[in-house]
Amino acid sequence: MAGRIIKVSGPLVVAEGMTDAKMYDMARVSKERLIGEIVELKDDLASIQVYEETGGLGPGDPVETTGLPLSVELGPGLIESIFDGIQRPLDIIYEKIGNLITRGVDIPGLDRTKKWRFEAIAKPGQKVVGGDILGTVKETILVEHKVMVPPGFDGEIKEIESGSYTITEPIGKIKSNGNIKDLTLMHKWPVRMPRPYKEKLPPSVALGTGQRVIDMFFPVAKGGSACVPGPFGSGKTVVQHQLAKWADADIIVYIGCGERGNEMTDVLMEFPELKDPRTGEPLIKRTVLIANTSNMPVAAREASVYTGITIAEYFRDMGYDVALMADSTSRWAEALREMSGRLEEMPGEEGYPAYLATKLADFYERAGRVVTAGSEDRQGSLTAVGAVSPPGGDLSDPVVQGTLKIVKVYWGLDDKLAYKRHFPAINWLLSYSLYHDSLEESFAEEAGEDWKENRVKAMGLLQKEAELEEIVRLVGKDALSAEDQLTLEITKSIREDFLHQNAFVDEDSYTSLKKQYWMLRLIMKMEVVFREAIHQGVALQDLVKLPILEDIVRMKLVDEKELKKIQQYEEKLTNQVNELKKTVNA
Repeated sequence: MAGRIIKVSGPLVVAEGMTDAKMYDMARVSKERLIGEIVELKDDLASIQVYEETGGLGPGDPVETTGLPLSVELGPGLIESIFDGIQRPLDIIYEKIGNLITRGVDIPGLDRTKKWRFEAIAKPGQKVVGGDILGTVKETILVEHKVMVPPGFDGEIKEIESGSYTITEPIGKIKSNGNIKDLTLMHKWPVRMPRPYKEKLPPSVALGTGQRVIDMFFPVAKGGSACVPGPFGSGKTVVQHQLAKWADADIIVYIGCGERGNEMTDVLMEFPELKDPRTGEPLIKRTVLIANTSNMPVAAREASVYTGITIAEYFRDMGYDVALMADSTSRWAEALREMSGRLEEMPGEEGYPAYLATKLADFYERAGRVVTAGSEDRQGSLTAVGAVSPPGGDLSDPVVQGTLKIVKVYWGLDDKLAYKRHFPAINWLLSYSLYHDSLEESFAEEAGEDWKENRVKAMGLLQKEAELEEIVRLVGKDALSAEDQLTLEITKSIREDFLHQNAFVDEDSYTSLKKQYWMLRLIMKMEVVFREAIHQGVALQDLVKLPILEDIVRMKLVDEKELKKIQQYEEKLTNQVNELKKTVNA
């Protein structure tokens, strides 16, 4: 369907003569064939958001629709790749064109020339449905790519054979709806349409992150959703980097949506050098990166989160646990606001479109732990973590409030903690997780039976500390009772020896659930024996001079293979306190 431009307003182009066009169809704009997507239809007029720079376009330029929605190519070659918001491979563009993406670049998302070794699992004559596994491709040393029957392709396998193929060469044939169709290693899927699955499962399995404040106090489930709001400089991107590095997931999809270019550069430089804690291989071997930096066209920013989550769903359908990081949804919402304004839609709160909450829900609700489509009962999960950057750190911002209505975990970042060099700067008094009850069994199995008791007690002490700090500010610490002063000493240990984590120290950057359990248990044991000692007349200033406190300060540096050291500290603690009691009572 061909039309012509009658209006250009930044990334928004209005074309007439588009009678047969459909919503969200892809369009090619002008003789340079810029990529765009139809976002509004009225009579024969189509409003198109263009994903490239529109300078130089004018009335009369041709517009052509493809008749197909914005889709991503799904197949071998996704892992280790870095794409822009509409799945153009940035590394290939750099090799062919240079540092800057020129307009009208039309390079397919996946390499058409590379051959992949395909090992067939399905057999000729086998009845299959969408989601069934046809065979496997060893995509990287860490990822076995499972080639699936595309959704909607139900029928009988007529031919299939192992061998080396490009992603477009037929690997076999299927008889579907009376027609013989080719099967290839790749298929396409519309980014705005969630991929189908059989059943959504309850969030009962914890996603280990290696970050103590998250795993012990505000955990997220596999298939869950979380948001990380905070003001500038509070460490949102650092938290997401840590999650991407250490999360207990098979595949990582990292979306830099409107992010600063230097921060995306850090990701690109770090990930190939980072070692996967489970295998020792480079982390990039199980990572997909999508970069739509702040200087790229704003309309493509809106598409980038959909591109990322569709790729994540694809790996979920293979039966993998996928963790998706979106940094940041605020800049995505700003792109929505800009396009909505140019479309002259009725604005909602702070100029955001009235459908902002719906768009946020559409994104986060695609997370989940599911039984995948297909004959087999495979399980996969997609965990979505979105950073939110409210202007001035204002948590009443519509994007923050809209997100909090949907997600079940809130990691509230505090710039005051960041300025004190306390990282992760997650404020334990602001944050919450609604997964505690559903993950109770999962944690008890992996950590220890009394983990919940220790966590609740530690959180109670931290809340008590906040109350005592008000008194200390007014009348000084010496006015407090010995018991209250002990509370401040214990909470100082919880904050500095447990919650504070150094991302640049290998032993401290990641902490297993088992080690977290023994660390917090030791601090809670210290609270009990110290309180008993104070009741028996031991002075607090003598207790805080015990040598065991130096071991507690350094316990975060104990190697994961030597956890018995931390367990032995409990006995050492008891013995030293008992010796002190004897001295006092002598």
